[in-house]
Parts: sequence; C-alpha cells; structure tokens
Amino acid sequence: MRESAVERHDRLLALVRERGTARVSDLAAQLGVSPVTARRDVEALAGRGLLDRVHGQVSWPGSRGGAEYRPGAEPPAAAPGSGPVLGLLAPSATYYFAEVIRGAREAAARAGARLILRISDYRPEDDRARTDGLLAAGAEGLLVAPGWRAPGDQAEHSDWIAGLPVPAVLLERRAAPGSALDGLDRVSSDHGHGVLLAVRHLAGLGHGAPLLVARADSPTALAVRAGYAEALGALGLRAPGPVIESVPAELDAAGFEEAVRALRSAVASGGASAALVHNDVDAIQMVQRLAELGVRVPQDLALIAYDDEVAALADIPLTAVAPPKRQVGRLATELLVERLARAAREGSAEGEDDADPRRHLALLPRLRVRASCGAAAPEPA
Repeated sequence: MRESAVERHDRLLALVRERGTARVSDLAAQLGVSPVTARRDVEALAGRGLLDRVHGQVSWPGSRGGAEYRPGAEPPAAAPGSGPVLGLLAPSATYYFAEVIRGAREAAARAGARLILRISDYRPEDDRARTDGLLAAGAEGLLVAPGWRAPGDQAEHSDWIAGLPVPAVLLERRAAPGSALDGLDRVSSDHGHGVLLAVRHLAGLGHGAPLLVARADSPTALAVRAGYAEALGALGLRAPGPVIESVPAELDAAGFEEAVRALRSAVASGGASAALVHNDVDAIQMVQRLAELGVRVPQDLALIAYDDEVAALADIPLTAVAPPKRQVGRLATELLVERLARAAREGSAEGEDDADPRRHLALLPRLRVRASCGAAAPEPA
C-alpha cells in the first residue's frame, strides 16, 4: 500500500525529533523519497510550526529568544528536551474546538511543552489512526477529544483509548459510567448546568419552560438534550412541546425550514414564548428566518443560544450559554503535564501511584445575557 503524505510526515517528524537537526538530503534518503518531495514536506511542516528550517537543514523547534508569550499570539515552542511533547486529537480546529485548542496551546507554552495536533473531522473511525500518528511524531502524553457524533459512537469506537501506551486526558468528552474510559482523567464542560442556567433564566422572566431546538450530531448536542430533561425536572417545569429537531441549513435546507416553521407554529399557537437553540449559527439563521415569517425576537419569542461563539454578532445580540472552552483546554493540558512530571520524578509507570487518583473535572458554563431574551441585564465582563 502506498504511504500517505500524513504517514510520511509522521516518519519525518520522528526522525528529526530523534536527531535534533538533520539535512534535508539525508531525510530524503532515510524516507526513500526524492529531495524535491522531502523539501516540499519540510516546507509544509515548517509552515505549520512543527519544524524549524534554515539553509538546507531542519531542526526540532527551539525556543524563540525567550520572548514573553501573549494570549492569542503564536506560543513559543519548547527547546529540545526542555519539556514534554503533547499530542492533541480534536474533531475540528474551528468553531467550538478552536478555543479549546487555544487554551491547550497557551498552557503547553507556559509549561515549556510542545503541542502537536491531529484532526479527525468528526470521523470516529479515523481517531485511532490519527492518534497513532501523534505517537509516531513523539507525543509523550495525549489530549483526546474523539470525533463521536451519534449516540452509539462511543461504544463502537472507544475501546482502544483506554489502552493507550502513554498518559491520556479525555477532553470535552464524558465516558459512559462503568466503561473502560471512565477510569481516565477528563476535563469537560458541564452542559447540563449550562442548560439549567438558560431554562431558569427564561422561567424567571415569566416564560415558563422554553422549547428546545437542537441538533443531535455531536456530544455537546446530545448533552444539551439530556440536560434539558434534567433541568425541567429540577425546576418542576413541563416542556411546552417535543424537542424540535434541527439540522444545519447549509446541509439540509428543507430540514432547517421544517424546524423554523415548527418553532413559528408553537409561537403562533401560544404554546411557547421562549426557546433554547443549539447552536449559535442555527440560532442566528432561525432569528433571521422567523423575522421573515412575522415572528419578532424578543417581542414574540425570547431566545437563548447555546455555545456563544458568534451569538453576540447577530443583528439582535443573542443571549447565550458560554461553555468554558478555553479553560477546558488549559486545565486538561495542565493536568496532563502534571501527570507526566510526576511519572518522571517517581520513575514509575502511569497508573501505579495510588496517592494521586484520577480526576474528572467538570467546568461550569456561564450565561451571557443580551437582547434576545428581552432582559435588560448587562453582559458580564
């Protein structure tokens, strides 16, 4: 089978990491490719910040002159041997996970660690191969956010994670109770708490329980759905109607229109005066379409979005639940670095230290109040 570019890049990274510095011509010989191909690979990896390239040679990234790191700036790479190499498997590098990755990068930079990334594009069947690539590139510890989408994906595509040969932290994912993954460290947002904040806020404004408009295509979407039922039970409320199934407008225009019209009908019949919509993009597009159908936000419908990625940029700024995405990435990385440092100090295999139990950290989302729910409360700083 012909070797893919990703596999070749992983071998190239492993060679450079082992040597520290290598000539591009030598790498070409080691990889069994032409010098032109090796140069092209080196340029691609250097462009992503994975290698340093100077005058025909390539080296493992060194420190950048000790410059102070600023959030939002490119984090300084660790000098060879000064910190561990951390691998991060993420389902995406955009939207929700962009902030998670940013937090991980900042924490890795502060710890003198180097972070390398693989993206699964929400294909859980590819997670294992992507993780093997991280290990081949020298990852000594892993932050793992599997690309689960459907409810059965965790059971079908997760057994291998518990058997990883290096310390691992489950990132923005919750394992099924009693599963092998449930024994791993994990850091995640408590989406149930986030939904509770939204439902309680709308009920406090006199709307009663809101309708839930939600996707079912990611762990966050499924957690929002579960949290909705829990929130109604905790607050003694009754759902005004069944959950309205939402889909991305760009992928299924007819399905999206059906969801919008179901929401409009609920408002027109007096069945609901408030809604919680997952996610921001869907919420913004729904507000626009509802206006075309004669439903005004917040006059006719109080609305809260879930995710708070772009909610504030809507024509009518949307009140939104904001999971602590950046902090999830930061704390997960700090936990992984701590595990690696402890193992190095004690010279013991991961898992042998009974004095340091595994941790499940659940971070609480915040509610950012804006115009779409009709409440004149200032947005938190």
